[in-house]
Amino acid sequence: MIKTPYLLFLGDAPDALKAKVAQGIKDWRPENAVGQFRMEGCKADLGLPDMGLAEARAAGAQTLVIGVANRGGVISPAWKKVLVAALEEGFDLASGLHNLLRDEADLAAVAKACGRELHDVRVPDVDYPIANGVKRSGKRVLAVGTDCSVGKMYTGLALDRSMKAAGRKSTFRPTGQTGILITGEGIPLDAVVADFMAGSVEWLTPDNDADHWDIIEGQGSLFHVSFSGVTLALIHGGQPDALILSHEPTRSHMRGLPDYALPSLEALRDMALPLARVANPDCQVVGISVNTAAMSEDEALACLSEIEARMGLPTVDPFRQGAERLAEALDAL
Repeated sequence: MIKTPYLLFLGDAPDALKAKVAQGIKDWRPENAVGQFRMEGCKADLGLPDMGLAEARAAGAQTLVIGVANRGGVISPAWKKVLVAALEEGFDLASGLHNLLRDEADLAAVAKACGRELHDVRVPDVDYPIANGVKRSGKRVLAVGTDCSVGKMYTGLALDRSMKAAGRKSTFRPTGQTGILITGEGIPLDAVVADFMAGSVEWLTPDNDADHWDIIEGQGSLFHVSFSGVTLALIHGGQPDALILSHEPTRSHMRGLPDYALPSLEALRDMALPLARVANPDCQVVGISVNTAAMSEDEALACLSEIEARMGLPTVDPFRQGAERLAEALDAL
């Protein structure tokens, strides 16, 4: 078990999205977030107290969590001095990067000498099966996005919160590093061998009560040439009964791909739904989740209203407004 609470390490993150792991923990498990540690040049800010290592330990922090999600998931050499100092100060380290803490010889040696733990949450610890496509009992919903990092996880967590508040049966099923760090369980889908990705999603969402909803955390985008494979594994392995389209309307191009324009919501609907119906012919698109964090309140309301009128589906920013309308759309299926 990863010891809480956390000091969230933002390193030298060049923008807020690069610190999305830390942001997710702060937004959904604020009781676990004692403060933030930022290096010189860091452009991300969670609004938490900036703390040094000794100050954070005195405040009760037990684990330094690498809250950065950089391209390729690598441990930057520039971070090493801080990570070593954290171990020597009495912190455990936790990371969801592809570049594993345990594989860094210097960190492993210091952790062993100091009696500290290294937690790599992006390591599959189950021998997942190959998907068989057999229909499972219970219901499932998946958020699919026009791009990466548009709010698919926030949509799932907000929907789970709304479902539980109304007494509905639901479980949020994490499939990435941030979701795992928030909930303490799940599958690191993008670290699973490709042949077993869809099978791992089947394993994650087993048979359940007929009125129970598994809310599967979305990943990647069918339109993102770097990460489309993980999205398709979720669509086929998850066999969703419902899709929620997720969108961030202020972007001018795909995240990290300046030569690729953002697809429309109509294009996402028309691509995702036929693929979902390969595994579940009854799948429906039930709503739209829009990340309006970069907009004022008036701009957000106008944007949501325009999209809802155009698409004919309930459209909300679930973090800003709650996800009750999306929960009601599931009830209507």
